[in-house]
Amino acid sequence: MAKTTPIEFINQVKAETAKVTWPSWKETWMTGLMVVIMTTILALFFLGVDSFFQAVVNTLLKLAQ
Repeated sequence: MAKTTPIEFINQVKAETAKVTWPSWKETWMTGLMVVIMTTILALFFLGVDSFFQAVVNTLLKLAQ
């Protein structure tokens, strides 16, 4: 396999980067907002599940005494 020089590599990287379709600011903003919303929903869900299991374990431990 032929080795590329650092200058050829940089030129190839520039060529490939030019082919990328970058998202608009609105798309970036909306995607970020959706990540925050979904993370919050999942955090609340797992808080509820964790609280439920904590209550069950505490009840079982009280019964064991």
